[in-house]
Amino acid sequence: MPKLTVDGIAVEVPAGATVLQACEAAGAEIPRFCYHERLSIAGNCRMCLVEMEKAPKPVASCAMPAADGQVVFTTTPKVRKAREGVMEFLLINHPLDCPICDQGGECDLQDQSIAYGKGFTRYDENKRAVTEKYMGPLIKTVMTRCIHCTRCVRFAEEVAGVEEIGAIGRGENMQITSYLEGAVTSEISGNIIDLCPVGALTSKPYAFQARPWELKKTDGIDVMDAVGSNIVIGSRGPAVLRITPRINDDVNEEWLADKARFACDGLAERRLDKPWVRIDGKLQPASWTQAFAAIARGLDGVPGEGVAGLVGDLAAVEDMVALKDLLGALGSTRIECRQDGAEIDASARGHYLFNSGLAGIEAADVVLLIGTDPRREAPLVNTRLRKAAVRGKSKVFGIGPAVDLTWPVTWLGDDAALVADLPAEVVAALEAAERPAIIIGMGALRTPGLLGAAAALAGRFNVVRDEWNGWNLLHTAAARVGGLDLGLVSDGGVAGIVGDPGIKALFVLGADEIDLTPAKAAFTVYIGTHGDHGVRTADVILPAAAYTEKAATWVNLEGRVQRSLRAVFPPGEAREDWTILRALSQVLDRKLPYDDLATLRARIGAEWPHLVAVDSVAPAAMTGLAITAGSAPTGPIALPITNYYQTNPIARASETMAECVAQIVAPLREAAE
Repeated sequence: MPKLTVDGIAVEVPAGATVLQACEAAGAEIPRFCYHERLSIAGNCRMCLVEMEKAPKPVASCAMPAADGQVVFTTTPKVRKAREGVMEFLLINHPLDCPICDQGGECDLQDQSIAYGKGFTRYDENKRAVTEKYMGPLIKTVMTRCIHCTRCVRFAEEVAGVEEIGAIGRGENMQITSYLEGAVTSEISGNIIDLCPVGALTSKPYAFQARPWELKKTDGIDVMDAVGSNIVIGSRGPAVLRITPRINDDVNEEWLADKARFACDGLAERRLDKPWVRIDGKLQPASWTQAFAAIARGLDGVPGEGVAGLVGDLAAVEDMVALKDLLGALGSTRIECRQDGAEIDASARGHYLFNSGLAGIEAADVVLLIGTDPRREAPLVNTRLRKAAVRGKSKVFGIGPAVDLTWPVTWLGDDAALVADLPAEVVAALEAAERPAIIIGMGALRTPGLLGAAAALAGRFNVVRDEWNGWNLLHTAAARVGGLDLGLVSDGGVAGIVGDPGIKALFVLGADEIDLTPAKAAFTVYIGTHGDHGVRTADVILPAAAYTEKAATWVNLEGRVQRSLRAVFPPGEAREDWTILRALSQVLDRKLPYDDLATLRARIGAEWPHLVAVDSVAPAAMTGLAITAGSAPTGPIALPITNYYQTNPIARASETMAECVAQIVAPLREAAE
């Protein structure tokens, strides 16, 4: 490990570290524009210049490897003058847009020009101007502001794997643009907005909405997929204006999927803001008292075995526990959270988790994908897999429809029978693997017999070992693992409940991806946020709070328990889901034993202690995948997501997501046809 001296402070850094990293380890602040910890080194902005003993001129610290015996100075007059010169060059062509620039207030160029600039310029020629570029419905471009740091280019190539952003021209004529000025098709393209150190790339939906200092920033958890990305919710008054990522190296690093970032405008559209009751076949607005009275009448005379519940993909743990408790008080145990009908073994927690972990999957040396498209089901899992694959650390095989994951995959075919009869090449690779991993998608789990065949593979190749667990289910729903932890599974799954004529009353907690027409005869109570698919057959509709409007607990696909805070209040008469169920229980004379969130969480901790251990992953028992194989799986495997941008009520209500479908998905479909 190299040992060097920075401003008189001796530091030791890992082999391969740069001088910039050594300076930061010594507590020195080094300005930079092109350098980013998660991207390759470009060394083209020169803002990170430092003075080094025996060096004839200042050196770019980001591109200089740290070595034994180096003596570095970061605050000398020579360094200060060099940085002032670099900043003067950067500002030569930069427009005076700060008053109208969306980056204003959180702009690296603003901050560093104050700290390291001269305070005046000697340049009085005309500034250059660059034509605007089109990058799709999400990214607004003002390329005259671009300082050619190339962060966006490197991110698109190295992290997103979609080489659609690049540079044309040379010198002052260099311009950053997308390929043929088309929309960037990556599901994580919005991260270049955060990476851009100036206002060249900003959020198109958020343009001119607010200044950073006007926003209230609240820590939250994303629910658009099962990754559980850490987010910051930016709100002003009652409106959520933007969502940005929060750094968590164990979960989302510092990235965020586009749906998580941009679908927030759907929170204000098509919202349920008052109760509704169906009278003479037509829904009529009602008060809470009238709605509860209608529910009491609808449940009158219905035995406990005639009541059931369905849980949607966006339900928080507290809400699911309240529904489970209410149904239990009514004498029912039939409640189901597997909205997509996936066959999941919930007999042991390790059977349904992504056991390798989000960070741990990068260590797998052989990966077998079964019926999954991680690029669209969990974009940030895809970035993890890509990171290992492109570095040559893992070999990946896939069973299912061949899709472009932006990294090399050997697709074996989409016949489920391949799971029970792997090609010799795959068998040899799995047998020789030190850390083999099987990743099963929700689409595969709708194929009869496939789960048993995959479990047999796991046993055959010793996927679960003392220091490694390669059995992974790739969930698509934020509520799924929490629901499975609570035991919200029933014989026959969703189809068994919806198609059962014995079900006379049905509680639907935000389940909008199910066809409830077969259960139309049952008295249906819908509790949710949007007037989406779930309300079509409802007899009573109760308006609930969205994920940004309540303090809630979420469990991601690896079993990590996380909590979000309330950023804004629900609209109109909408209330938090668990409070609705608590109030209803009193009207039904089945009062639930908690009146506040703390008491509810204490009740959860008493029965499920791991669900109150926040920011941790409890050890998951693997009692052996004792899954009955049944008949051998056969036939094509269907993927669960065909339209990434509209997978839940919030996303379907989002105008931005609709624009993405029109400008990104539709052209790709036309090209494929």
